[in-house]
Amino acid sequence: MGELVGPRLYSCYKCRNHVSLHDDIISKAFQGRHGRAFLFSHAMNIVVGAKEDRNLMTGRHTVADISCGDCNEVLGWKYERAFEASQKYKEGKFIFEKSKIVKENW
Repeated sequence: MGELVGPRLYSCYKCRNHVSLHDDIISKAFQGRHGRAFLFSHAMNIVVGAKEDRNLMTGRHTVADISCGDCNEVLGWKYERAFEASQKYKEGKFIFEKSKIVKENW
């Protein structure tokens, strides 16, 4: 009998709290504050901070930092609102900095 293998996950690099599923990646072609970042459709075990307007590479957005629900490390942000029509697809989605997450069950 083969081993049961769970879903491929991404976890907080600091405490290994599961924060998203690999299947929820929308794009790996994003830029975060500290380098490459991934856009996810869903996140789990996180805390969403206060909303604020930021001027990002793709224009003005209302975003909220997202932190690990266990260790409170800031892992990225959630897009709350996009001011430009071409960026509306990001609303409600999550950016995780590649340097702040690790792969699990790969």
